[in-house]
Amino acid sequence: MIIINTEIHTMNSECRVIKNGYLEIKDGKIESLGEMKDFAETDDELFDAKGMALYPGFIDAHTHLGMFEDSLTFEGDDGNEDTDPVTPQLRAIDGSNPTDRYFSQALESGVTTVLISPGSTNPIAGQIAAVKTKGRVIDKMIIREPVGIKCALGENPKSVYNDKEQTPVTRMAVASLIRETLYKAKKYYKDKLNWITDRDNYDEPDYDIRYEAFIPVFKNEIPIHFHTHRSDDIITAGRICREFGIRYVIVHGTDAHLICDEIDDLCLGILSGPFLTDRSKPELRNLTPASPGIICRSRPTAIITDHPEIPVQYLTMCAAVAVREGMDRTEAIKAITSEPARICGIFDRVGSLEPGKDADIVIYDGDPLDIMCKPADVIINGDFI
Repeated sequence: MIIINTEIHTMNSECRVIKNGYLEIKDGKIESLGEMKDFAETDDELFDAKGMALYPGFIDAHTHLGMFEDSLTFEGDDGNEDTDPVTPQLRAIDGSNPTDRYFSQALESGVTTVLISPGSTNPIAGQIAAVKTKGRVIDKMIIREPVGIKCALGENPKSVYNDKEQTPVTRMAVASLIRETLYKAKKYYKDKLNWITDRDNYDEPDYDIRYEAFIPVFKNEIPIHFHTHRSDDIITAGRICREFGIRYVIVHGTDAHLICDEIDDLCLGILSGPFLTDRSKPELRNLTPASPGIICRSRPTAIITDHPEIPVQYLTMCAAVAVREGMDRTEAIKAITSEPARICGIFDRVGSLEPGKDADIVIYDGDPLDIMCKPADVIINGDFI
């Protein structure tokens, strides 16, 4: 299929806009695109967009989609294994139900990719997955898994385990548990490498599923995603990662706009939000929708809903409010397309309209940041929904 007579917002490195162009789809991928004046007649199926605009499918880089299910309580609550504060072996794909209604609502709103993460009650919660929002079997929806390990600092783990009268109940203990686990996982990885390279002198370490989960972290294949709000927690995340020489992503980063210059280069970016919420706990006292507009001037920034905190279908509304509060409009569109893809290591597949990328496309007859406007059509993996 070839889409013709369309305005293409590529969201590539140059954020090129083709005012009147075409885009060719083949086998679920973008085959080519360009200006209509260069379009050659073909027997392929044509879709005349009649001037409507194409954007890459939107990406929500931090959700719990399908883990806290619609209209259910305990029966559909699978995001927090709060019986143990250290659970890196848990996989989001084992707890997310792709038949949850919010998957289809995400897709209808143009959100074609989400990161699904375990919750934030545990200092170490588990493995994050990047998935498409269309499908019935989560294994067939995966873009990349894992894309990161979820850790949490601050009030969430403190309050949950204080209620249980067990460790950790202080920020010191939360950081200590993460540090201790990383130290043991690094030793496990070293012992395993020694055995692989010199089996005559080293024994294979006993298999440990917890430490196995961190091997991609130490190989710099995936980062740690740190749930943080307060500025001191953001700094603690950086301190821990510098000690081990590993990369990280700040999730939420409520105070990040106050300390952008103090965040080091091991940080791949800030997943900013949700900010269409109340200040429900003390560490949210500096919550402001102006935050992503400030952060993006110096750090890679994505806008997130933290679904179900804000329902995933309102991702573009979050971006619109950020623009209202001072964020550049192009930066806001990047924050729900190319920037989350780059930060989360999936830009080879999604996040822009370029040859070779997945054909995930949102078609608008209007402005995607206009609250009164919704997608005219959504294409995922080359198919109209």
